[in-house]
Amino acid sequence: MAITQPTVTLKQISAEIALKYDISKKQANEMFCDTLVAQLVKNLKKGNRIRMAGLGILQVKKRAARMGRNPATGEAISIPAKKKIAFRAAKELKEAVGK
Repeated sequence: MAITQPTVTLKQISAEIALKYDISKKQANEMFCDTLVAQLVKNLKKGNRIRMAGLGILQVKKRAARMGRNPATGEAISIPAKKKIAFRAAKELKEAVGK
């Protein structure tokens, strides 16, 4: 039986930030969840790379169209081009998690 890891949400993290900096949960949630996420989306849509010191880099990468196979039938199918969000962890994050 697989043991599932707990999931921490942005709201939970913003609540911890609210306690640490003595601000309301609502203020922390607006700053962290709403504003931060909106700015990340806005910049990724523009094609900008986002570098977060100690965390890593977020960027949009383009995947070319390609041919694939339907695993059920073996039939060849065309997979359209699309954009994906790539995250490359910073060295500091890798070292902190690896300990």
